[in-house]
Amino acid sequence: MTRIRIARPLPLSLSPVALSIALALCAAPALAQTSIDKVNGSITAEAGQAYGDLQTVNGSIRIEAGARVADVGTVNGSVKVAENAVVESLSTVNGSIRADAGLDAEGDVGTVNGSVFIGRGGSIGGDVGTVNGSIGLVDVDLAGGIETVNGDLTVGAGSHVRGGIRYTKPSRNWIGFGKKRDPRVIIGPGARVDGPLVFERKVRLYVHSTARIGAVTGATAQRYEGDRAPRD
Repeated sequence: MTRIRIARPLPLSLSPVALSIALALCAAPALAQTSIDKVNGSITAEAGQAYGDLQTVNGSIRIEAGARVADVGTVNGSVKVAENAVVESLSTVNGSIRADAGLDAEGDVGTVNGSVFIGRGGSIGGDVGTVNGSIGLVDVDLAGGIETVNGDLTVGAGSHVRGGIRYTKPSRNWIGFGKKRDPRVIIGPGARVDGPLVFERKVRLYVHSTARIGAVTGATAQRYEGDRAPRD
C-alpha cells in the first residue's frame, strides 16, 4: 500500500532557499518509480513515464513510447515496445518480443519460444537470443552476440553485431513445429558482424557483398547483391 505523506505547514521565517529545499523534499515521493508484479494479467507502461521492474506470469507487457523501465519479463505472453523506450532488459519464455524504432536496452533481450524483432536505430548492451523463433534486426547496434537454435536470422541493413553469432545443435528430443527446414541466416547490406559465426547445425548463410563478417565455422557463405537475399 502506498503511503501518502502530508507536509506540515512551513514556518513563515524560512528563507527562499530553505523554502525551495523543503518543497522539493515534500514532493520527493511523487518521483519514486513503481514496480509491478502480477501472476495473471497484462501490464502497460504509459508513455513518457518511469517504472521499476515489470513482471507477470500469464499476460503480455506493453511499453509505450518514451517510457523508461527497469527489467521487463513475462512467462506466458508477448512483450511489445513502442518507439524510443528505455529498458534494462526484455525477456519472455513463451511469447515474442517486438521493439519499434529507437529502443535503448542496457542488458539482454531474449525469449525461448517466440520471435525477436528490434526496429531501426535500436541499441542493445547485452545479448539477443531465442531457441525456437526468428530474430530480426534493422540498423541495430548490438554490443553482445546472437545465440539461437531453430529459426531464421536477419542481421538487417546497417546493423552491427559485436559479439558474433552462434547456432547451437538441437537436442535429440527436440520436436520441431511445422515443416522442418534449414534456417536462413541473412547478413544484409552494410551490416557488420564482429567475432566468429559458429553453426553447429546446417543453415543457409547469405552475406551481402557490402557486409563484413568474422570467421565462419560450420557453414558456407553465399554472397549476394541487391536488396534481398536469394530464395531457397
